[in-house]
Amino acid sequence: MKERIIALMEEVFQVPEGMVTENTTMDDLEEWDSLAHVMLIGELEEQLGIEIDLDEAAEITTVREILEKAGAI
Repeated sequence: MKERIIALMEEVFQVPEGMVTENTTMDDLEEWDSLAHVMLIGELEEQLGIEIDLDEAAEITTVREILEKAGAI
């Protein structure tokens, strides 16, 4: 599941494969802005069935946090 989430993030952020890792933060990718963040939360739910509460989603700033919320690590 972790690999699927990271691949989806790369797709949403439109960055090359391998650019997003478990240790990536919002500060690491200029493509990870507020609009991309909202799109990511929507795509996680739509494509992978991962629901993240909107209040919690607003606090997420790292890939690791997303993986934890999704139960992938």
